[in-house]
Order: sequence, then C-alpha cells, then structure tokens
Amino acid sequence: MKPLPAWAARYCSACVPIFVVCACILATGIPAPAQSSALTLPRNLAQLVDESQTVVQGWVTDVALQPSPQLRNLMTVVVTLRVEDSLKGDSVKSFTFSQAVIDRRDLRQRMGYRIGQHLLLILISPSAYGLTSPAGLEQGRFRIAAAADGKLLAANGLANSGLFRALDSQLKTRGLRVTPDLQSMIAKPGSGPVSLDQLKTLIRTIAAKPAAGWRPCCHYQRARPDPRAEHVCQLVGCAHRKSKHQQRWRPFGRRHFPCER
Repeated sequence: MKPLPAWAARYCSACVPIFVVCACILATGIPAPAQSSALTLPRNLAQLVDESQTVVQGWVTDVALQPSPQLRNLMTVVVTLRVEDSLKGDSVKSFTFSQAVIDRRDLRQRMGYRIGQHLLLILISPSAYGLTSPAGLEQGRFRIAAAADGKLLAANGLANSGLFRALDSQLKTRGLRVTPDLQSMIAKPGSGPVSLDQLKTLIRTIAAKPAAGWRPCCHYQRARPDPRAEHVCQLVGCAHRKSKHQQRWRPFGRRHFPCER
C-alpha cells in the first residue's frame, strides 16, 4: 500500500480527535450543547456590565413561550420578575423581557427560566424587535441561593468561572478602588458562588464608571436583511470600542453575519 500524501496525513490527524469526541458523546448519551450556549464568548464582570443596559435582582413570577409578533417562525420566552433591587437602569417594581429561542432544544427548558427562581440578571439593550438576553447568556444570569449560615450567594451558569479574570487591572485603569473584602473576592482563584452583597457592590462600582467608548454593536446592513442576524449579534454579546472600525464576524451555523458599526 502506498503511503498517504503529506497533506492527507495532516488532514486525517486533525480529524481523528474530532471523530473520537463525537463517538464518545454518542456512546455515553451526553447531549450536545445547545446553540444558545455555544455562541458565547468569555467575559469578565466589567465586560458584562459594560455591555448591559439593565441589571436587576428579583424573583421570577411568570415564564411563557410566545411567538415573536414581528419575526415569523421565531419563538420567544417572555420572563417577568418581581424586582427587589435595580443596580443599573430604571428603578421598577416589575420587569418583563423577551428573549429569542434560537435553538429548538431550549423550547422545552424555556431557556432555563422557572417560576420562583431568585435571579440577578445583567441584560443587554433590547434589539429593534424588542429582544434581549443576559450579557454573555449564562455568564450574565446569576442564580441566588442561601448558604448554610443564611447569607445569600450568587453564581452564574459557568459557576463564575472567569468572572474576575483580569478585572483588577481593568479597575485600576478606570481609577476605581474597591474595599479589601472585594479585592479578596476578585483575587480568589478558581470558581464557585460568591457573596451576593459583594457582587452587587462591585457591579454598582463598575456601572458608575464604564469603560470609555464602549457601546453594544447590534446593527446590520445586508443586501437582504435577515431579521435573525441582529439578535444573533446580541446572543454572542458582540461589542466593540469606538476606536475599532473593522468588521467583526460571528459564526451562526454554516452562515456568517457581519457585525458592522
């Protein structure tokens, strides 16, 4: 048998690990991650807060699946909270928002929202169709639970992994100072729940002095406008600084949509 050409050998060696991973997933019955979770980019707390328009803490009082009134064949999950505290944005007693359900696997789970949940949500600006989502999706949705001593703790969908990465240097760049207990929380390695009160204090500190020139980017110009493209941009939390003018591309299945400023 003739040996494979060099280019074919490199191709096969690159494909084998992918094949092995897929085979393991099928053999163990582990479900593939939903698309909504696969489109996120890692962010720290400062980036999440900078991208957000609203940060609220409250209890989920209603969750409903509704078709989008403007976008055909798009389902949305409509969530209503009884607000306990508003950390950024208008101070309200009740807050309702709509989030697009891009992946059908999220329909049954209703994007993970349940009546009676105690949440802290960092939400991006609504799109032209009234759709929003937590910044970084699961990264901007914190579930609140009481510890054994009664103190409230908060953890996002990634167990706060990477939440404080490089945050200390960013705070210093903005000229922000934090108390020793907050500094200890930021410097603590690893992941896991953190004090809700300390997290809220840190969010308020960041929101009071956002990074200069930062604003969400969610506007598209296409020869044939695709209404889903705008929200895909928001699903991945696409954002730029004003000093950057080049186009950025975000993957969505086999297609790509340009994120234009």
